[in-house]
Amino acid sequence: MMHSFLANNRDELVERCKAKVAARPQRAVTETQLANGVPMFLDQLTRTLKAEQEGNQEESVEISGASGGDGLALSQIGVSAIAHGASLLDLGYTVDQVVHDYGDLCQAITDLAFERDAPFAVDEFRTLNRCLDNAIADAVLEFSSQRDVKVLDRHLEETRERVGFLVHELRNAISTATLAMGALEFGNINMSGATGAVLKRSLLSLTALVNHAVSEVRFGATPHKEVFSVELLMSDADTSARLDVNAVNCRLTTLPASPSLMVHGNRDLLLAAIANLLQNAFKFTQPHTVVTFIAHERDQRVLIEVEDHCGGLPPGSVEHLFAPFSQRNDEKSGLGLGLAIARHNVEADAGTLSVKDVPGCGCVFTISLPVYSDA
Repeated sequence: MMHSFLANNRDELVERCKAKVAARPQRAVTETQLANGVPMFLDQLTRTLKAEQEGNQEESVEISGASGGDGLALSQIGVSAIAHGASLLDLGYTVDQVVHDYGDLCQAITDLAFERDAPFAVDEFRTLNRCLDNAIADAVLEFSSQRDVKVLDRHLEETRERVGFLVHELRNAISTATLAMGALEFGNINMSGATGAVLKRSLLSLTALVNHAVSEVRFGATPHKEVFSVELLMSDADTSARLDVNAVNCRLTTLPASPSLMVHGNRDLLLAAIANLLQNAFKFTQPHTVVTFIAHERDQRVLIEVEDHCGGLPPGSVEHLFAPFSQRNDEKSGLGLGLAIARHNVEADAGTLSVKDVPGCGCVFTISLPVYSDA
């Protein structure tokens, strides 16, 4: 009888299946896999065969399902197969691994029966095939269903981030334009001055953001890159930041960069990244302290640094600082996207954005970019 053969050789069959799994590329047997995989299926198959041998067809169907699938109610094999398919997805395996797992058991049973010269009845093989068919179908269906859900969740999260990035940058540009307009009106300042230039740049940024979004929706956006002066970039960032710093209780010190320092990249994106770093510094630095904004060259890299006096970061927070929608305190006026956007913009130009925590003092955010040379 096949059910006796399976019961007597259970450990041997499990070990053979484990060996087959381990022999496949980039695959190993884990406790998670074994919890709902081959051993459980083997026990359920044995019980099914025994129930049929005793003429208890109702119990057989309850354990393993009818031929052609489980119908409305899942069998016991169906429940464990679903858990097995889901666990393989969580472990990062592909759908073919689901099929292989059950195929390995079938092959192991056949090989061992041949070696032991154990004859099985045709009906027993039919039951084996029915159980395998139902288990594979349920496991693959659950694997595919859960995979589709994960793909959709990832797509929705990416969409949320992209929309959040756009909204954040639009709000920054509108805020700067509003501050500039207020300064022009309050001080009766001529539009041709520095504040007027800030207003103009903000309006141009708004236009560029909207045009970029439209282009991306139509056929994907290609970032515009140019060679530009780090000194002039910092000057523009400083002028805009002066409007923001007037609204908070701190000071901004900007040290001019060397006129010879040049970089190649998307100027608007880098300017937005710096603006986000300065806004972050103004938001978290302690009252009556100084935010320092400098740039210098080291080892063929341009280092643009923003240093604040926030008092330092909580332990373990550095890893999560640049994550989208991450906020450092209970103040929820923002979206928690400023640093994520800054890093995204910098990395788009082959740069890096890092932070150094100075416990008890503050943070130093550093943008590192390749120095441009026409040599």
